[in-house]
Amino acid sequence: MKPHLLFLSWRDIKHPKAGGAEVFTHEMLRRVSDDYEITHFSPAFEGGHDVEYLDGITYIRRGNALSVIPLAFSYYQSHAATIDLVVDQMNTHHFFTPLYVPLAKRALFIHQLTREIWQINVRPPFSYVGEWTETPRLQLYRTGRALTVSQSTADDLLAVGFSKDDVTILPEGLSFTPWNEEDWKPKEVHPTFLYAGRMSAYKGINDALQAFVIVKREYPDARFWVIGKKDEAYITEHLHPIVPEEMRDAITYFGFVSEEEKLERMSRATALLFPSKREGWGLTVSEAAAVGTPTIVYDAPGLRDAVQYGMTGYMAKSQTPGALAAEMRACLRDPEEYEMIQAAGHRFAQTLHWDHTGQAFRNWLQRELIPIALKEDFS
Repeated sequence: MKPHLLFLSWRDIKHPKAGGAEVFTHEMLRRVSDDYEITHFSPAFEGGHDVEYLDGITYIRRGNALSVIPLAFSYYQSHAATIDLVVDQMNTHHFFTPLYVPLAKRALFIHQLTREIWQINVRPPFSYVGEWTETPRLQLYRTGRALTVSQSTADDLLAVGFSKDDVTILPEGLSFTPWNEEDWKPKEVHPTFLYAGRMSAYKGINDALQAFVIVKREYPDARFWVIGKKDEAYITEHLHPIVPEEMRDAITYFGFVSEEEKLERMSRATALLFPSKREGWGLTVSEAAAVGTPTIVYDAPGLRDAVQYGMTGYMAKSQTPGALAAEMRACLRDPEEYEMIQAAGHRFAQTLHWDHTGQAFRNWLQRELIPIALKEDFS
């Protein structure tokens, strides 16, 4: 009989707002599904099936972001005898499993802490509550095992009391094979910078556009591309005010595009801009590197790991649009350095594969589940 894994998360791979964390989870789980029975429990969403079997994983969807917490507790209580391991995936939201799952049968999976993100994305007083309670909420889990995706997050976990021996870093992966250099697209004639992701202040689109305005004054023919869900209200309320009217024609909002078009535009761009305040890793950094384009990031958790502390991408000296603009200029002024970073990023991207992620997770499961089985045999 296969060991049974229960994954608890606030979103799954089919959720309309699924992002890099959900891709990571699905790609990792599907690679061990031949040897493990896997149930993924998360909130329902419009158009989603209550139960769906996908790539060897049973997806169960119940309730909403709040009600799913007691519903998950109820599901565990009903199936506890058949469940060998519960993995509580924390991404702002979590399931408080230390309160009802035995230590030997649970683990935390966390991509990133959310420290300053609360103040950027949530209104007071809820922002203060979220930020102030994050450390004590994490400390509920500190005596157990934890999985994460970067050294930055691992360091954050150690700082709140986790044991180094209990924290495992799983490698990032890519959903496509990095292109050979001869397949890279020719760069745009004009300096062209790309932002790919949600329109959110903490993700960095505001800072990216402010930096572009600075650079465009020096390079009048510069262009800016935005790929991702087009939010007209956000553009009008937050982005237009920081871009002079005469520069707005240089900015193109493509909205959602196919994966093929996204990678093509990534390859044609001078650089990807990803000035987020905090990430688990920053998957688009690796995607861009895989098609021959370096990324400019802030020195922020996760992103510093994705660019290997400035060796495989550009890392701004401070978290300001001015510092970001300085690195954008460096892309344009120093072709020799640009090519070195471009090549280094591509080499690093070639080491990333979901098969490696899956194997690392499989190794962890084999190491962690054997002691549980032995303990149960002698109990």
